[in-house]
Amino acid sequence: MTITVPITTTELIWIGFSGAKYIFRVHPIGEMFWPNQPGNYIYAKIDQFGFWQPVYIGQGDLAERSNIGRHHQGHCILSKGATHFHEHLNANSILRLIEERDLLAAFPMTYAPVGCNVKYGG
Repeated sequence: MTITVPITTTELIWIGFSGAKYIFRVHPIGEMFWPNQPGNYIYAKIDQFGFWQPVYIGQGDLAERSNIGRHHQGHCILSKGATHFHEHLNANSILRLIEERDLLAAFPMTYAPVGCNVKYGG
């Protein structure tokens, strides 16, 4: 089960494996972002029980990463039923990588074959 805490209809908290809480804004897939806005993001869907399920977790320029047609895993993300792009700005590249790893550890279902993240090194 995914652990998220709704804040509003457009924001929620994803909780990492470490217990750290990350506030994300929720957007439908296809919404455009200004370039040069680095951050963390999650492609997600709502499951049959009404919980958010992550399909892909990543970090990078949000304008590039939110463009599902150009995302390197765009086809997989859509085939797994993702409907929304969750994001938050994070200019610090080291903190983005730490957060990405923390969330991937908390949500291993984002790795293939269930999700679309690729697990390197086994």
